[in-house]
Amino acid sequence: MNLTSPLRVGIVGSGYVAKTRAELFSQDPRVQLIGIAGNLARVQAIAQEFNITASEFWSELVMRTDVDLIVVSTVNRDHGAIVRQALNTGKHVVVEYPLCLAIAEAQSLVDLAKQKNLMLHIEHIELLGKVHQLAAQALPEIGEPFYIRYATTTPQSPAPDKWAYMPELFGFPLVAATSRIHRLTVMFGKVSAVSCQLSYLGDELPHRFSSCICNAQLKFASGAIADVSYKKGESFWIPERSLEIQGSKGAIMFAADTGKLVTAEGEVPLIAEAPRGLFKQDTQNVIDHLFNKTPLYTNSESAIYALTVACAAEKSAALGQTVSV
Repeated sequence: MNLTSPLRVGIVGSGYVAKTRAELFSQDPRVQLIGIAGNLARVQAIAQEFNITASEFWSELVMRTDVDLIVVSTVNRDHGAIVRQALNTGKHVVVEYPLCLAIAEAQSLVDLAKQKNLMLHIEHIELLGKVHQLAAQALPEIGEPFYIRYATTTPQSPAPDKWAYMPELFGFPLVAATSRIHRLTVMFGKVSAVSCQLSYLGDELPHRFSSCICNAQLKFASGAIADVSYKKGESFWIPERSLEIQGSKGAIMFAADTGKLVTAEGEVPLIAEAPRGLFKQDTQNVIDHLFNKTPLYTNSESAIYALTVACAAEKSAALGQTVSV
């Protein structure tokens, strides 16, 4: 994994994250942007801005011999296939979570990267956010955690006609949004059992939903219980992003970026600035890792375990019963 400048980068995707990645990679003198692939009209505009090539089909970009690193920022359904092709052609990979939609495929991709001595970095920028970091730092103050609630609600009316509202392209909600589970498994460890419920609403089902409710209860090996709630769409009216951790000696509470640590001694404010610049930190970490062997802030094993729990939640919702992990 010894590189010499420039690191030649190709990006698969045409949305906000893909363009953000293009901007960030273009700012590093050690990097040369080569091309971008995706929705042709959109990638042509990005390609023109950064003076790189545009491709309609991701396979054209992935097969190029003048690319060292592929960044996957496209529909979740296609992640696994793109990552596999990139690894098989000898390229390092950055993929936005989830790595793919099935745990067996995910594990095979991690194994493939190891066999080929290539970097496979699964982006999980929630671990870089100040809410997560402040909560993790405060954990020792609250004794033994026994109850956690993590809830996000995103009202959108009308629901956008985008792939994130199409189950085939988006995947099971807690697989697609594995970060909701990952931040908890990083803080609280192994999960022994999962119970999950899923409901879609809308007139265009099963192709497209207008609203989605996905609730899961995680029983950790430690005995702690976590309620995880993911809701979005036009049936919701009040946005929410909250984290609650109850422990034997205190509690941690966050509403959006404003939190507090509550113990017998009183309350201590926990104020996290708005989550800006996380993709920049992630991108810089990747470049430094490839050139200087700086450790990545997360690892495949951690991401795969969170995906294992998410897939157990999917199985639970399908069977209507609790599933062991």
